[in-house]
Amino acid sequence: MAIISLRMNAQATVACVYAALRAPVANAEPKEPPMTTTSSSTPSKTVAIVGCTHAGTFAAQAILTAHPDWTVHVFERNDTLSFLSCGIALWVGGHVSDPNRMFYSSPAALADLGARMHMQTDVLSVDVAGKSLVARDLNTGEETGYTFDKLVVTTGSKPVVPPIPGLAEGLEDGRVMLCKNWDHGKAIKDHAMKAKAVAVIGAGYIGAELVEQFSEAGVHAILVDGLDRALAKNFDAPITEQVEAAYTEHGVTLALGQMVTEFRLSESGAGVTVVTTAGEYEVDYAIMGAGFLPRTDLFEGQLEMLPNGAIKTDEYMRAFLADGTEACADVLAAGDSCTVLYNPTGTYDYIPLATNAVRQALLVGANVEEPVQKYMGTQATSAVQLYDLSLAASGLTQAGAEARGVTARSTTLVQDYRPDFMLTTTPVTCTLTWDPQTRRVLGAQFMCRHDVAEAANAISVAIQARFTIDQLAGVDLFFQPNFCQPVNFIGAVAMQAVAEQNASDAA
Repeated sequence: MAIISLRMNAQATVACVYAALRAPVANAEPKEPPMTTTSSSTPSKTVAIVGCTHAGTFAAQAILTAHPDWTVHVFERNDTLSFLSCGIALWVGGHVSDPNRMFYSSPAALADLGARMHMQTDVLSVDVAGKSLVARDLNTGEETGYTFDKLVVTTGSKPVVPPIPGLAEGLEDGRVMLCKNWDHGKAIKDHAMKAKAVAVIGAGYIGAELVEQFSEAGVHAILVDGLDRALAKNFDAPITEQVEAAYTEHGVTLALGQMVTEFRLSESGAGVTVVTTAGEYEVDYAIMGAGFLPRTDLFEGQLEMLPNGAIKTDEYMRAFLADGTEACADVLAAGDSCTVLYNPTGTYDYIPLATNAVRQALLVGANVEEPVQKYMGTQATSAVQLYDLSLAASGLTQAGAEARGVTARSTTLVQDYRPDFMLTTTPVTCTLTWDPQTRRVLGAQFMCRHDVAEAANAISVAIQARFTIDQLAGVDLFFQPNFCQPVNFIGAVAMQAVAEQNASDAA
């Protein structure tokens, strides 16, 4: 058997990183190597990683795997890391075997790789040009200065907390909750899941899943959003109409197209009234799920950012300096703190997803020494299960294209996912979006009571490869009656798009 040794890159790192991350650990205290703040005989490079959820964890793994002789300091203000917050709704709904397994790594696991872990440590300031930072131990209050050769910004994101009257008081009191980390999830499970009525503000994935779990548990759930459709940023109306019907069937009150104007705490010490532009809702608890913003205050005025605070990076994940003139070779960023290259539009955007964080972090590991591997961008591919509905999407929706000023057309096809001679089958709704000038595929959405979520991955590859609707209509897709029709629904909706575009071109 021949054994081939390859230079470590992002792809080669994936297997090593994933194997290490899946080790059965539960955030035990790390066994740190001795640590000094100043040394005259440091290893070849010293790296400071600020923030350690998904991007920070994977970046540390990748860097230490590729450069085991480097000194890697990891700073994290919490006492845990790598929490899969996307599983909070499943956890509070009783669909998780062991919540501790929602952590896929630990401080001890990273320390065993050689990382110098600074848990429950808050980074107070960072001097990018001076390559130094100051951090405070949250247990002792002691402040310490550190220097670095390379800086990795993986500070993540924070829940959107608008300046709504009563919100700050509600959060402090506990009758208004957030949904982001382990402590938030535990509070929701211990309190909100035992309530009679709960309002969830935000009808994106977080709110959509929480409301489903509340309604399944017999809690009266109210879904509030300023937009007039649930999941409006992820799916177009042909799909969201069916989602909203499912909510109604399960007793959910839909308060869509309504902005929250006040949280009014009851004087009795129990309950909160959510006041909107269209009414008032008295509930036991309210949960904010209105999205996220980059947590990048430390780098204001030092690194270039989008208006929302997302750090701009180049194709090697190197951050741009504040003047935007050049990327800094010694400052890299990944995850919710930075931008992504959104392939459907070819522009940099802010799309906080764990999948984006992981892929970017692996690129940080590949490029931290020198730029060797380019970022391929993202289609923001995602999926969700609501009741018995499987939903998945990749790329632009028609509404998303219009909001970005992108010229696009879309078509919707509904057909049984497999032949009707089978004992059972069920319809799948497919919406395909494309550029009418170039005919390039821009996005697609799927919904079915059968699991069709993997179809979004196929569309993601098609967008990445810049497929046209003609190519997608003619691509080789298998047929087997257990799984699909002779013409797979992906090919069928593409054929419908081709026919409609041809008719339009001929008119």
